[in-house]
Amino acid sequence: MRLVLQRVKRAEVRIDGAVVGSIGLGLVALVGVERGDDESNARGACARIVELRIFEDERGRMNRSLEEIGGSVLVVSQFTLAASLAKGRRPSLHTAADGDQAKSLYLELLDSLRRRLGEERVAAGRFAASMEVELVNAGPVTFVLEA
Repeated sequence: MRLVLQRVKRAEVRIDGAVVGSIGLGLVALVGVERGDDESNARGACARIVELRIFEDERGRMNRSLEEIGGSVLVVSQFTLAASLAKGRRPSLHTAADGDQAKSLYLELLDSLRRRLGEERVAAGRFAASMEVELVNAGPVTFVLEA
């Protein structure tokens, strides 16, 4: 499972112009599910998202977690994160999980986050939908996570 985590002041995801998920201070998690991923990858990703110390403390150091600051997370499926750009000009998606497996693990990640943070602190896009994601990256702070 490959994720891009962006620390944000606010973010929202829209489908056909309608907002389907939005958050204030927290993280946007773009999620790509790869072949061979399983429930342990989703649970591990949840723990990392919630526990990574990437928010500033009173001294301005990245020393606080999403959980500690009471932040939210916006989770968006993005199968192109599983692509390889190693050869040619067209991305290779052969390592991406098939749709059913990817959806199952995406939903497992959402469920894990909701159990950990509470329903009100977890927003999401819609799996396999064409979405617009708008965010204000705080820092900017962006990390790539292999879970």
